[in-house]
Formats: sequence, C-alpha cells, structure tokens
Amino acid sequence: MGSVPIETFSIEEKQLDIEDSSPVQRAEWVLNSPDPPPLCYELISSIKQTVFPHGKKHSSSSKKQTPRDYAASFLQGLFPILRWGRNYKASKFKSDLMAGLTLASLSIPQSIGYASLAKLDPEYGLYTSVVPPLIYALMGSSRELAIGPVAVVSILMSSMVPNIQDPVADPIAYRNLVFTVTFFAGTFQAVFGMFRLGFLIDFLSHAAIVGFMAGAAIIIGLQQLKGLFGFSHFTNKTDVVSVLESVFESLHSEWFPLNFVLGCSFLIFLLFARFIGRRNKKLFWLPTIAPLIAVILSTLIVFLTKADKHGVKIIKHIKVGVNRSSVNQLQFHGPHVGQAAKVGLITAIIALTEAIAVGRSFASIRGYHLDGNKEMVAMGFMNIAGSLTSCYVATGSFSRTAVNFSAGCQTVVSNIVMAITVLVSLELLTRLLYFTPITILASIILSALPGLIDINEAFYIWKVDKMDFLACLGAFLGVLFASVEIGLMVAVAISFAKILLKSIRPGIEELGRLPGTDIFCDISQYPMAIKTPAIITIRVNSSLLCFANANFVRERIVRWVTQHENEMKDNARESVQAVILDMSNMMSIDTSGIVALQELHKELVSHGIELAMANPRQQVIHKLKLANFLDKLGRGWIFLTVGEAVDACLNSNLVSLSSC
Repeated sequence: MGSVPIETFSIEEKQLDIEDSSPVQRAEWVLNSPDPPPLCYELISSIKQTVFPHGKKHSSSSKKQTPRDYAASFLQGLFPILRWGRNYKASKFKSDLMAGLTLASLSIPQSIGYASLAKLDPEYGLYTSVVPPLIYALMGSSRELAIGPVAVVSILMSSMVPNIQDPVADPIAYRNLVFTVTFFAGTFQAVFGMFRLGFLIDFLSHAAIVGFMAGAAIIIGLQQLKGLFGFSHFTNKTDVVSVLESVFESLHSEWFPLNFVLGCSFLIFLLFARFIGRRNKKLFWLPTIAPLIAVILSTLIVFLTKADKHGVKIIKHIKVGVNRSSVNQLQFHGPHVGQAAKVGLITAIIALTEAIAVGRSFASIRGYHLDGNKEMVAMGFMNIAGSLTSCYVATGSFSRTAVNFSAGCQTVVSNIVMAITVLVSLELLTRLLYFTPITILASIILSALPGLIDINEAFYIWKVDKMDFLACLGAFLGVLFASVEIGLMVAVAISFAKILLKSIRPGIEELGRLPGTDIFCDISQYPMAIKTPAIITIRVNSSLLCFANANFVRERIVRWVTQHENEMKDNARESVQAVILDMSNMMSIDTSGIVALQELHKELVSHGIELAMANPRQQVIHKLKLANFLDKLGRGWIFLTVGEAVDACLNSNLVSLSSC
C-alpha cells in the first residue's frame, strides 16, 4: 500500500514538468525522440510474442528468468492446455462430456455428408473429425470452437481439385492430391501465425465473406440435387448454369423418385426441428440430434423395406478402423505441386477466416480475448497432422460451435470427447451405416445451408457502405455464375481497389481552432471552427505518405494554397504566410514521400511561404533526419502540437497582428 502515494506523486510531478516546459523544449522532445527499432528486431519480437505470449518485462529488482522458465513459457504458449489444465475441475468435465457427446451426434452424420461433398469416401469425413480436433485441443485457445469438416471448405475442394485431377478417372490420385492440398493449407496457416501475417486474411473483408458464403451455400445446395434425386451422372462444374443444365438433362434420363420422396421427407423433418430449436432455446438439442435420428430412421426404413432394390442409392461399405497414415501419399514431386499449393493457399485463407470469425464471436460472449495469430498456428499444425493421417482441411464450424456453446461446454475438452466418440464409432458402428441412403446425407447438408445465407446482413451492408456491398455482390455473383475461385478473386480485387483508392487519394482537411479551446478540427465537420488568417493548417488522413499518394498530396496542398492566395487578393487581405502540416495521422513515410515534402518546401519558399510540421511520428521524424530534410526545413519549424505551431507563427513576424 505504501507504494501508491509515491507513484501518484511522481505522476503529478511529471505533469508539473510538462506544464512548466516551454514550446521550444517540447519541440526538442520531438526532434530528440529515440530512433525506432530496426526491421529485423520487429520481426524477431513478433515471433517472440507468438511463442512466448506470457513473457514479462523484468525490472532490475525482479527475478532473472532461467532457461527452464523460458522453456515453460514456450510450451505454455504453444500448448495452452498446459496452462489451464492444472486448474481443470471435475465439474467442468461433466459439462464438457455432455457437450462433446451432443457435438458428436451432430458431427457424425455431417462429416459423412461433407466428405461426399468433397468427393471423398465417407470415412475421410469421420477421420477429419478425429485427429484435427485432438490437435486443436492441445494447441488452440478457443473454449467453444468445434473443429471438423465444413461445407464451404468441402465445396472448395470439390470445385478446385477436380480441375487438377479427375476424381472419377483416378480416385486414388484425387485423394492423394487432397491430402497434399491439406498439407500446404496447414503450412500456410502455421506460417501466417508465426510471422503474425493475420492481416492477409483481412483482405477478404466481412462484406466479401457474406457474399461468398451466400453464393457458396446456393452452389452447395444445387450440388446436393444429385443425391436428393439419385442421379447417376452429374456435372463436376460448380457454376449455377452448368449445374441446372445437368439437373434438367438428368431428369430426362434414369432417376428414381423414391430417393426424392425419402430425402424431402427427412429434409422437412430436419428443417422443422431447426425451427423448433430456434423458437424454444430449451430445445436446442432437438436440431442437434435430428440429423442422427434421420440417419438411424432412414437406414432402418431402407433395410426393412429393401428400398435399395428399388433404386434408392445407399452408402454401402465404410472402412472400419482408426485413421490410416497418409505420409507416403503426399505428392511433393510432379506437375501438380504448384497447383496444389495454390489451392492450399486459398483454402487456408477461407478456413482461417471462418474459424477466427466464429471463435472471436463466441469469445466475446464469454468475455475473453482470442489471439488470432495463435489460432493460426494451432489451425496450421492440426491440418499438417491431419494431412499425415488421411484427413482433409478442417476448421471451425459455426453450426457445431453454436451447438457446443448451447450444450454448456467449458473448455476444448468437449472437442476431445467428440473426437473419441467419433473414433469409437469408426471402430464399432460403421458397419451399421451400410444401408444409409445417400439422399439423407444430401438432406442433412441442405438443412445446414440456411445458416450460411444472411440476407439481413447484406441489407445492412448496403445501408452502411455501398462500396462494401459491391464487394459482397461481386463475391456472390462470381461464385454463383463463374467459380469459387473467381468469386474470391473478384471479392479480393474489389476490397483491394477500395483500399488502393483511399491510399492514393487520401482525404486532406483544413483545420480550424474550436472557440475557447486549443483543439484544431476539420472545418467541414465543425463549421464553428475558426481559421487563422494568413495561415493554412492542413491534415493528411493517411497513415503512409508514399509513392502512391505523395504527388497527389503535394499537388493538392499547392492548389489549396493558390486558391487561398487568390481569395485573399480578391478580398484585399494579406496573402498566405505559412502552411502547417498536422502529421499526427502519418505513421510512416518513404523516399517518394520525402521527395514530395522537399519539392513542396521549395515551392512554398519560392512564394515566400514557410512550411511547419506538427507532431511528426517516430518513424517519420527518424527518416526525415536521415534524409537531412530537417536541416533544409529548419529545426525551428518542428512543433509538438498544431496549437504551438500556430502560436509560433502568430508571435513571429510572419503574420501581422492587424491581419488577425
């Protein structure tokens, strides 16, 4: 307790020092600020923050860390279960056990359905619900995220990998290529996390994701018409025109109405269970176990009525046993490695985007922070491990995570329970699924699709930001009428164009002083702000003055100065004497930006106008020193605040008092 007054006194003492300091002293603070850390230091620091997230800065009085402490910190950062597992209680396990069993009841039928969507045998969907959740339970930090195969990643696989290898002509080569894509996806995800490259995912904006998900949901639904009608032949293309053409052609050939009747009957049952679960939160378990009930009932119906003899297509054989090693099936040599890496990169970004968005939304409900970079590392390692054990790309599922949350999960142990349950099912129950109709798998996937289409969010995006809605619409139409890959490229291109447009044409504001204060604000936003005669105060709304926008900013400022001088001549007022740049928003500058400032300074000086700078940031002032620009400008024209810069101009001989 005795340390508190001392700390309070030191803060008050510092405040008195600031108040007593002169503007010249405060300008010296800016000029003599320490140099920023070098780039290599920042890279090493970012890796340390990922690997040692709980490392503390130690003062001279604190205990020095030993190699054992560093090792413990490293292991706890890499495996969060070592940190919270020591305080795990039996009461939490009871909740996690029930949540895990509930999760498994939904995961088993969905995993089989998603494997068929990815053009893989059913057991590979179940394998993907075993190893990746176990690895994530060791390395992941989300308590609610449910790991396994998802619809969007499955449709990515089925739309992009067949362009490289035909799954019908050579299913073994196709499967091996899927494992290779999974390995590349995991590698990219781990690298993104270790080097803190999460910003790459942000190029796929929220609006683009909304449009992409909606388009993918429609494509997935149309693909399920093959299973729902029992078509024998169907197109491998994913665009809506090709799929509808294939549907109409197949309807005129051999198909069996019993598939459609059985599938639609259980689809209505699943949608009704979903409706009841949403209306009554206490019955959240009903839509969760409904897919499992549908599988059991439909299998019994087919077995008892011998409907498979009357055209109902069934799953037939599912391999019994745990995940098999696929180490020798990875293809790192041959003509398709580059294409597999490209598909892996796209899949990695989509999988990460969905998982981190889902994880953060539920973490905010529970009131804790989710580190996106750590999640990327966990996702990467779990998919690398999955690629070695006959799994395809796994990620966090929104529907299963919602079920996990509603079932009362406390930790990622629910993922472990779910994985063990699926593992037991692979050993004991897969023989019972021989007569499961394929149309039921299509119904299960179709019943999960409404959650991917968010019409209200699309209307909200249209209302708030039309440019964002354009990205949303571009992704939707690209996926729907071209391909998943084209839809993603369109969405990223529009989002990037938006960023580029704002970067090369940043907003430039003229500032004025708010009455009775020392605060300078944009005069267009605050009309009551007062401009200082003969002084133009300008703020550039860009964090970077670079080759893309430097000339635009320089030309805009010169044009502004010329317009002000013309206006002052017309009104018989004194011409512009000084231009003050508020650089508080500018975080960095490159050589093109420095050259633009030098040219601006020369041009202003040639017209008898001085250039002053207020509050340049650490990177900016450091580079201006290295370029010797401060010597040309004059160190007396650097200020800590805009107010001090204006006052200095008023107190000098630049601006006559009569003009004020």
